[in-house]
Amino acid sequence: MNRIKEFYRKYLRNSTGMCAGLALLINLIIETLARQSAYGGILFLIQSPLVFLYNSLIIFATLLLSILFSKRTFVLVIVSSIWIGLGITNGVILSKRMTPFTVYDLSSFKEGLSIASNYFSVAQMVLIVACFAAAAVGIIVLWRKSARREIRTRYKKNIAIFLAVILAVFGTSGLFIKAGILDTYFPNLAYGYQDNGFPYCFINTWLNTGVSKPANYSKKEIRSIFTKKELETTVAAKGKDGNEEHPNIIFLQMESFMDPETIKGLKLSEDPIPNFRKLMKETSSGRFTSPAVGAGTANVEFESMTGMRVKFFGPGEYPYKSILGKEVCESIPYDLESIGYSTHAIHDHRATFYNRNTVFKNLGFQTFTSLEYMNNVSTTPKNWAKDFVLTDQIEDALKSTKGSDYIYTISVEGHGSYPTEKVIENPKITVEKAASEELKWEWEYYVNQLYEMDEFIGQFINEMKNFDEDTVVVIYGDHLPAISDISDDTLKYGRSEYQTDYVIWSNFKMKKTHEDLAAYQISSEVLNRLGIHQGTMVTYHQKYRHSKNYMKNLEALEYDILYGKRYIYDDGGKTPFTATKMKMGVKDIKIDKIVKIGDKYYIKGENFTEYSKITMDGKILKTIYLGPTILGLQEDVDPDSVSKMKVSQVDKQDKDILSTSE
Repeated sequence: MNRIKEFYRKYLRNSTGMCAGLALLINLIIETLARQSAYGGILFLIQSPLVFLYNSLIIFATLLLSILFSKRTFVLVIVSSIWIGLGITNGVILSKRMTPFTVYDLSSFKEGLSIASNYFSVAQMVLIVACFAAAAVGIIVLWRKSARREIRTRYKKNIAIFLAVILAVFGTSGLFIKAGILDTYFPNLAYGYQDNGFPYCFINTWLNTGVSKPANYSKKEIRSIFTKKELETTVAAKGKDGNEEHPNIIFLQMESFMDPETIKGLKLSEDPIPNFRKLMKETSSGRFTSPAVGAGTANVEFESMTGMRVKFFGPGEYPYKSILGKEVCESIPYDLESIGYSTHAIHDHRATFYNRNTVFKNLGFQTFTSLEYMNNVSTTPKNWAKDFVLTDQIEDALKSTKGSDYIYTISVEGHGSYPTEKVIENPKITVEKAASEELKWEWEYYVNQLYEMDEFIGQFINEMKNFDEDTVVVIYGDHLPAISDISDDTLKYGRSEYQTDYVIWSNFKMKKTHEDLAAYQISSEVLNRLGIHQGTMVTYHQKYRHSKNYMKNLEALEYDILYGKRYIYDDGGKTPFTATKMKMGVKDIKIDKIVKIGDKYYIKGENFTEYSKITMDGKILKTIYLGPTILGLQEDVDPDSVSKMKVSQVDKQDKDILSTSE
């Protein structure tokens, strides 16, 4: 007993010793939550002791901030709570998706709130709110009750200790990186977190952003990537390509769409994707390499739309949330617009999700039809829009112009989370064998959504067979679904968890090929087969995909276009592209007349949806949706101001006005 007291007096009562012990404990808790088991956390400590101690050192450095303040206990509790809160958040996120928690998730906080009900029950959300409220009350009480300590006499010593630990963190980082104990590049973010520890990786996603400046970066180096002829004719997407007519190009990026037949040990009552499987046999097809697993749709579309590779950015980074919110970027829409195409984006989810209503302007889209502009939308049991609504939206976009159209369509029906209990009473597809009872219900829910998505694909292809314009349709799954037993080990045929499948179908004769493609390559390959060679990245992938310096020069071009001096355009650091005046929705929302019945006002018009609201001077008024041609006003207004009423499409979550009728 005396030895225990002596240990407590000598080490635990000492602030530095207490911070060290607490850091080890917090790190063990964090890694236990990350691995979803106490055994996993302890195993990480045993198998990777140096990495574990290094991550504990990071936590220790932050806890030592407390010795610089008079209210030492208060600061220590706050810092400890932040780390444990981050660990809990990571654990919860990993239970719902396959990629861990990053700093970029904090920038997507609003988006996370908007879909929280799709992942958590009402009781769970109430519990989460209650925990936050209790934590806030606890912080206030702790601030008032915590004692102040006299730190003047030890202030210099405490600063010296703190700085020494900070230097130790940086010194150890450099040493461990050189020794190969720590990684600086995470080809698989989930594995990176598992191997290198949460604190190190989370901080990496904060400090390591953007595309790194290449060695020997110069105008000569960048422009030497292409030949003189390529620079003059195709790189900056200037001018026509000499062809009068081009086919419509439609991309269907299907949410979490995969072939369940590739999962070991999974047996279903019938094939949920007969239409897509038929297309894989009859048309050009292959494996599609995605930059994401279980989540990250925005990064898949970024790669496909731009020809750029997300993995050259910081770990876990979303260009939509960083650079593309403020910078214009050359893309397939810009390249095709230069040869006469009209460009459209369609997504059966909220326009503001991942800032798409802003980003798509910087990617060259002329129109963007989001959920707020769609009628007759049915939803899944988890409240995602079903993809059948997309057929009419695509046809509306095709018919809105006389010339060729490029349409990028982003599906949402297959989105998680997938329930671990029976939800669908009479499923079309049943799971006859799975690894566990919970996985059985996850798979059963998922494959029934997959079946409906496949039905949509079949329906849409039949529509396009009879369409009177030449049309190419590219279909692929954006990433594998966030189902916990999916990994390289559970996939058949040597597949990676980063692979889905793609098909290229056309209503005119095209040569059938079979080739595996990455997301950043697929658009260039499709355009190459159509004889289109317009654009910097398009030209690069078409000409140099099999060259020795392919990846090195691809990264250099990304840096130059997004962060560098834009030497590739040879225009004094300027880009030849400007943000588009993008129209929200293809159809015009019109007001025909305002009528008064009794003491109520009604607006009659065209193309209203459930997201249409009556507005006046930018203020959203209480509105009832009565149908696509009529809205009712549910509040009193000055009769003299009635003529000022307009109709706006309003985001349901944030109440942002997306567009307003003339």
